[in-house]
Amino acid sequence: MKTNMYLPALAILALAGCSNKSDPNAVPEGTILKIALLETTDIHQNILSYDYYGLKADTSLGLERTASLINAARTENPNNVLLDDGDVIQGTLLGDYQAVAAPVSCSGTLAVHKVMNALKYDGAGLGNHEFNYGLSFLSQITNTDFGVPDVQKGVNCGAPNFPIVLSNVVGLSSQKPIFNPYAIIAKQFAATKPDGTSISVKLNVGIMGFVPPQVMDWDQKSLAGKVMVNGVQESSNKYVPELRSKGADLIVALSHGGLDASPYSPKMENGSLHLSTTGVDAMLLGHSHLIFPKAKEVGGPAVDASLAALPATQVDTVNGFVNGVPTVMAQSWGRRLGIIKMVLKYQSGQWVVQKDQTNVEARGFKYTDGTTVVAADPSIAPLVDTEHKATLSYATQPLGTTTNFEMSAFFALVGDVSAIQIVNQAQIDYVKNFIASSTDTTIASYKAIPVISCSAPFKAGRNGPTDFTDVAPTATSAAPVGLQVRNPGDLYLYGNNNLQAVKIKGSDLKKWLETSAKQFNKIDPSLATEQDLVPTYSTIYNYDVFYAENNALKYQIDVTQAVGSRITNLTYAGNAVADTDDFIVATNDYRAGGGGNFPGIDGSKTIIKSPDASQAIVSTFLKKQGKVTTAANGSGQSWSFVKVATQGPVILRSAPGKLAVAQALGLSRVQAEGTLDASGFAKYSINLNQ
Repeated sequence: MKTNMYLPALAILALAGCSNKSDPNAVPEGTILKIALLETTDIHQNILSYDYYGLKADTSLGLERTASLINAARTENPNNVLLDDGDVIQGTLLGDYQAVAAPVSCSGTLAVHKVMNALKYDGAGLGNHEFNYGLSFLSQITNTDFGVPDVQKGVNCGAPNFPIVLSNVVGLSSQKPIFNPYAIIAKQFAATKPDGTSISVKLNVGIMGFVPPQVMDWDQKSLAGKVMVNGVQESSNKYVPELRSKGADLIVALSHGGLDASPYSPKMENGSLHLSTTGVDAMLLGHSHLIFPKAKEVGGPAVDASLAALPATQVDTVNGFVNGVPTVMAQSWGRRLGIIKMVLKYQSGQWVVQKDQTNVEARGFKYTDGTTVVAADPSIAPLVDTEHKATLSYATQPLGTTTNFEMSAFFALVGDVSAIQIVNQAQIDYVKNFIASSTDTTIASYKAIPVISCSAPFKAGRNGPTDFTDVAPTATSAAPVGLQVRNPGDLYLYGNNNLQAVKIKGSDLKKWLETSAKQFNKIDPSLATEQDLVPTYSTIYNYDVFYAENNALKYQIDVTQAVGSRITNLTYAGNAVADTDDFIVATNDYRAGGGGNFPGIDGSKTIIKSPDASQAIVSTFLKKQGKVTTAANGSGQSWSFVKVATQGPVILRSAPGKLAVAQALGLSRVQAEGTLDASGFAKYSINLNQ
C-alpha cells in the first residue's frame, strides 16, 4: 500500500527530472549574463534643451539629449533596464502650465510622460516634487486609485506605460501603500553559456521606490490627514524578502534621497546610505542633484564637497559603491544618464552579481571626448511641440514694467540682492496686510511686532553655470520694459511653496542666520593657496537672505569663524538685536515647517498659513508695483562680510561673462573674472577686505 501511494509522486518527480535535462532553455551552471541598469533622475519637466524663464536654448540640459545617451547606452548594452528616480512632473513653466494654468485633462498625457513612453522606460519611482500639485492631480496623471478619502480617483486616464512604485508612503487610515510598493519586471536577455554559445534567459528585476519623509512637511497642505511616510530602512526590510519570495533575481532601489552618514533615523531626508544595508543589489539615487560616482569624462567636475566628506570605508566616490552596493546618481534636469554595468553568474540555481566586474558611471553630454556636447534626439521635440508652444504663449503674457533693472543671482553669495529683495518685499507686504485686515484677535495683536522676511537665491548655481536667475531688461532705451508671467518663476522657482509667517525671538533669528551662513567655507586668511568661498551649491535653497522695510535689518558674516559663530553686528532700526526681541518672519511653508533643519523653526512658531502660493504673491506684488526699479526694489543690501585681508586668492564660482553685472551693482569685492572650472563655472576673485 505504501509503495502504491507514493508511485504517482515518484513518477511526477521522474518526469520533472527528465524534463529539466532535456529542456533546451535550462540555464547551465556558470552561465554569464551582462546587463546595464540605466537611470534618469530629477528631470523636473526639462524635456527640451530650453530655458522657459529666459526664453532661450540651453544645450546643457534636456531629456531630448539624455535620449541620445540612452540610445548609445542601449547600443553598447543590448541587455538593459531603463528606470527613472522621480521628480519628473514639476520644475519648469511647462510643468506649471500643465498642472495649474491649463491642467491636463484625464484624456491627455503629461508631456514628459509622452516622452518617457516613447523612450520605453521599464519602470519608475517618485520624488517629493510629484506631490506638489496635490494627490488628486497625481492620481489622475498616473491613473492610480490611492484609496485615500477626499482624493479624486484616476480612472482610465492618460498615464505612463510603465510601472510606478513607491514603497514608503501609505494611506493614513488604511496603512496600505498608495502606489504598488514594488514591481517585478521580467526581461528576456541574451546570456553566454560556459561553452561560449548564446542562450536566451529570463531575468526578474525587482524595483522599489522611496521618497524623503519630509514630503509631509513640504506638502503638508496636500498630504496632512491623508497619508504618512515610513522610513526607508523599515520599508525596504519589509519588501526585500517579499520580492525575493516572488522570484526577483535582482532588486534595485529607486531612492529619491542622497547620502548622509549620520546615524539612521526613519525621518532622514537622505537615508540612502542606510538603505544600502537592507539587501538590495543596486541603488539608483536622486534628490540631491549631484554626480555619483565621480564624472568619468575628460576634465569632468570634481566630486561635490558633501560627497567627498563621507566616510571612504562606506562610500566609494570613484567606483560608485555604497557599502559594497553599486550606486549611481545622474545629477538632474536630464544632464546625465546613470549606468550600472553588471555581470551576473548563474550559480546554484540563482544569478549572483560579480561585484569585481561591475562598472558604474554617471555619463554626461561630453562623454565621448570631454568637449563635444551630445546632440538632441530629433524624435523627441515633435512629441511635445503643442505643449511647448502653449507654454511659450503662457510665459510671455504681460505682467508689469521695469526700467533698466537687472534682477539676477550671479553674485547673490557676495551681497547682491537684486533678485531677492523683490521677493522679500512681496512677502512683507502680504503679511503686513494680512495682519492689518485680520478679524482674529490673536493675529491683530501682532500689529506692533516688526515684520521681516527671508528668501533664498533658489537659482544660483545649484544645477550648473546656466542655473541663475536673470530677469534682464533690454538696455536700448529708457522706455519701460515689459515684465512677463515667466519672470516670477525665475525670481521664485518653487510654484508649490505657500507663504507662511512665524513669530520668533531675537535668539531664534541669530540661530537662523548662523544656519544660513553654513553655506560659506571657513576662510583661512594666512593661506596662500586658492580658497573657495562657497564649497558646494547643493544646498543653496537653504541660504536665506533677510530683509526689512527701509533696510532696517543689518548683519555681517565673518567667514573666518567656525560654523555657528559667524553672525555679528546684528541690528534692527540701528539697535542691537536682543535675544528677547520679537519678530515676525515672512517665509515659505517649507522653511516654516522645518525644512532645512533650522534650529527652533519646526512648525511650532507658525502664526499665519497663507492659502496663496509664494510665486503668485510675487506676481501680484509686481502687478501692484506697476514699475520696479533698482533703487526701490533691488539695492537694499542687508548683509555684508566682516572685512578681512587674505594672503591668497578667494574665489566665487558663477556664470562666465558676468563681471560687468557685478560692477554695475557696485560690488567692488568682485575684482576679476578668472578661468573656467571643469563644470563651466567662471572663477571670480573676491576681495574680502572690500
